[in-house]
Amino acid sequence: MKTLPQQSKKHRIVIVGGGAGGLELATRLGNTLGKRQQAEIILVDTALTHIWKPLLHEVAAGTLNSYEDELNYFAHANQHHFEFFLGRLQDIDRAAKEIVLDVLRDEEGKEIAPERRIGYDTLVMAIGSTSNDFGTAGAKEHCIFLDSRPQADRFQREFLSMYLEAQANSLMHKHQNQLNIAIIGAGATGVELAAELHHAANEFSKYGLNSIDPQDVHISLIEAAPRILPALNERVSQRAQKELEDIGVKVLTHCRVHRIDANTVFCEGDLNIAATLKVWSAGIKAPDFLNHIAGLETNRINQLVVGPTLQTSLDEDIFAMGDCACYIPQGQERPVPPRAQVANQEAIFLAKALRNRIQGKALGSFVFKDKGSLVSLSQHSSVGSIFNNINVEGFMARLMYVSLYRFHQVALHGVFRTGLMMMKDMLSKGASPKLKMH
Repeated sequence: MKTLPQQSKKHRIVIVGGGAGGLELATRLGNTLGKRQQAEIILVDTALTHIWKPLLHEVAAGTLNSYEDELNYFAHANQHHFEFFLGRLQDIDRAAKEIVLDVLRDEEGKEIAPERRIGYDTLVMAIGSTSNDFGTAGAKEHCIFLDSRPQADRFQREFLSMYLEAQANSLMHKHQNQLNIAIIGAGATGVELAAELHHAANEFSKYGLNSIDPQDVHISLIEAAPRILPALNERVSQRAQKELEDIGVKVLTHCRVHRIDANTVFCEGDLNIAATLKVWSAGIKAPDFLNHIAGLETNRINQLVVGPTLQTSLDEDIFAMGDCACYIPQGQERPVPPRAQVANQEAIFLAKALRNRIQGKALGSFVFKDKGSLVSLSQHSSVGSIFNNINVEGFMARLMYVSLYRFHQVALHGVFRTGLMMMKDMLSKGASPKLKMH
């Protein structure tokens, strides 16, 4: 086992997880403490590249090429004065103040690096979340989850394969083909994916893969709650449902799934839904290995319990942020929601709090300011509510939704480079295919 030596006596901050919050925090700390040689900043992630998680539904539908929008951690770390290490967290040694990374292997299972240890003065857990299938029979075996880019890429490949198979079969059989897709869970991810898949089905037809008519792509959106988008207000939910139904998506509410097999989703009340492709997007939890890791306090969905400073309840040297953290503000019953804007605000808070910690100052308390939620209904429309439940929809909501990703880019790259990226996207829009066909 190798231990990464501390190159100096500078305070070492280790961030585990390079999602929206973890990467933004590493970038902010690198641009301040790292650049001024006031601290050593290390980011650890299981992947070599980053893509903004709210874009995964577009990757899955093929309307976004993930290889064009990804960010390389090594290159970004070099530009922003922090170090990046590829690895999967195995354990935390609180006594030695070290994290333990599992053996690193390539795609064929060959060992690249042995188990490693990285010492820390401050540890920030930003591992994010995974889908929660609630133990539903057959979900793991027959559903695709959209927790990571590889999973989204897998769905895109299977989606495309269905069209290629239908086209090949049409040479011998002239009958029209059908494609049945079931999406379990009508939160933001499920709703956005349903709309994006409908858009992709129409694009496939334009590119000559018309053996499956867009009208024969049957998308079922299944939700156990009384309405879709249960986290948003009722008017937004109703508007989103109407738009989905107008484009032919079958919306099923009050519909609890109890079993899934290779071709069918079985719901309570003897309702069976035929589906070749199945996506699970109902509920989240922190990764299972976080459950009481190193003796730390976790809740029923494996989230690390933190206080107003985002320090874990049992160790002041370990912080947690984003979807893997559970913070219940004083006087409230529910924790702050697992949303991208929470991770962004926590990154801003921790960037300042950790600077204060090194300087021996008070950390302050995190206060979440809810700026609302927006849901994409594919290329031309969005719905949502902002600030004090001001409802927005249509083109204006779409512009606001797109700006969320641009704000994320600004946090990582600055205004000037983000402007260049926007110009590149505009110039290449007309020259590039609208659908990833490989």
